[in-house]
Amino acid sequence: MTKHIVWDWNGTLFHDIHAVVEATNAVFEPHGLAPYDVEGFRAVYSRPIWAAYERMLGRSLLDGEWERLDFEFHEHYHRLMPECGLAADALSTLRSWEESGGGQSLLSMWAHDRLVPKVTELGIARRFLRIDGLLAGFGSRKAESMVAHLAALGVDPADVLVIGDSLDDAHAAQHVGARAVLYSGGVTGRAALATCGVPVVDTLADALDHA
Repeated sequence: MTKHIVWDWNGTLFHDIHAVVEATNAVFEPHGLAPYDVEGFRAVYSRPIWAAYERMLGRSLLDGEWERLDFEFHEHYHRLMPECGLAADALSTLRSWEESGGGQSLLSMWAHDRLVPKVTELGIARRFLRIDGLLAGFGSRKAESMVAHLAALGVDPADVLVIGDSLDDAHAAQHVGARAVLYSGGVTGRAALATCGVPVVDTLADALDHA
């Protein structure tokens, strides 16, 4: 039985797929790449992201190129992000789980100092027992962050359901012994999500059916 849900942010609770695609197109336009639409982007997206960039370019990245492309992406993304908001059923789903008596927290690989103000701005910070984003100087693997997140909460991984839009979310759940549900509204295509062997849903509300 699930007692606690760990939510992902970007692409899950926060509906930012269009900003991600537009930022990616802006980065690669000078390289002569045709713009992607959402489904085209999902078809080429994978992690690590540098490997996806190599597929887009059709060549290996040059020394220092990954860092430059990543910086440019985030510059464009943060310019476009104010146009984004919560997923259509995010608020009602958070409220429903809270009213059922379950606990919930937020774990993101987005910068902590940007994550917390955005969650607060959107009026949902109080619904989480803990909010963790990526801190400077720490590793960027979600599995490692999940270990620290659950330890800080003091919850048993066996009682936890992780809900996210990426294979990394499922891998992080498996790493700690939690369960996972993957949501198709983010950056990863549904077919790729289905390869992970966990339930895949098209709405956040449907994810609660697996809690």
